[in-house]
Amino acid sequence: MTYDLYARRPFFSEDHEAFRTSVRSFLARDVTGHVEDWERHGDIPRSVWDSAGELGLFGLAAPEHLGGGGEPDYRFRMAAIEEFTRVGAASPAATIATHADILLHYVVDLATPEQAERWVPRLASGEWIGAIAMTEPGAGSDLRAIATTADRDGDGWVLNGTKTFISNGIHSQLVVVAARTGRAPDAPLSLFVVEDGASGFGRGKKLEKLGLKAQDTAELSFEDVRIPASHLLGEEGRGMRAIVSHLPLERLSIAANAVAGMRAALAWTIEYVLERRAFGKALAEFQNTQFTIAELVTELEATQAFVDEMVLRHNRGELTPVDAAKVKWWATESHKRAVDRCLQLFGGYGFMSEYPIARAYADTRVTTIFGGTTEIMKTIIARDVLGVR
Repeated sequence: MTYDLYARRPFFSEDHEAFRTSVRSFLARDVTGHVEDWERHGDIPRSVWDSAGELGLFGLAAPEHLGGGGEPDYRFRMAAIEEFTRVGAASPAATIATHADILLHYVVDLATPEQAERWVPRLASGEWIGAIAMTEPGAGSDLRAIATTADRDGDGWVLNGTKTFISNGIHSQLVVVAARTGRAPDAPLSLFVVEDGASGFGRGKKLEKLGLKAQDTAELSFEDVRIPASHLLGEEGRGMRAIVSHLPLERLSIAANAVAGMRAALAWTIEYVLERRAFGKALAEFQNTQFTIAELVTELEATQAFVDEMVLRHNRGELTPVDAAKVKWWATESHKRAVDRCLQLFGGYGFMSEYPIARAYADTRVTTIFGGTTEIMKTIIARDVLGVR
């Protein structure tokens, strides 16, 4: 095949490629041959996270003096994401993204020096897995509907509420929880850190999902959970501002995973149509196949260019919430559409779960929902363009 979807791109430097090589070795050793088994059993062994931590996959962006990689360049994360999706390891990729691209940044950015010393080294090394608990049974994309409360109790707080759809909820040792500091429905939000083992902190059943079956997602409950004052993360009443400031990176992470998923799906499909024969010739010889592949390659390259530009803006500190909304909805909808069209070319085999394209079909569906639905992303963009509310 003359067209190599994984040929080196000028976007990446020698350092990025060296890191990619180390990630590829880790995946070959600890992940690739186990993905199907993990998906069937709905879990990933702790030993895998230990190995990932040794490689630095959890703490690339954490400060070096706190055990992290001290590397703000998101292209390193992109190289890792491409390698995970290349081997169909979407569940491990999602677990690491939740920790490395979302949770870790809240702690690093908002923690006091004392809090950072306590939490960041454990998170950066992967000793502790982190989760962020915002979504509730009655509050999804609408964070203003959050009902979990934190009431003052002496010099601490008492937390009550229920969270759902929490990624890494079962295995996390540290959870950042959004709660209202006041009983009024419009009381301001604050963020709190709850550690594993806190009295009154409960984990419900692991939720059964359409896709990403090996990545744990759970319900969490907080019943009179006493939180010391030292576990308030950031300023009291400034939780919504903290959330809004961190959403662009979360959405960029989802977009980066989406375009990497497009690339993987297309690579599997090209390999398949070149080998699979029907009516006496390779599927690749049919005009319908050729047109589909031509369209998908073009859409991939256009989407990749869009994501790459947003990554560079992030690296420069210029990625806006509107930028992130644009790239998130475009990349995820493009990914979803591409996987569907690729699966069609596999025919009946595309419906078999042992084929990575079938797992990708299920795994991809949630990406236009979590991190803010496509409809919410379009609303953010339209308000910016039209100046309406």
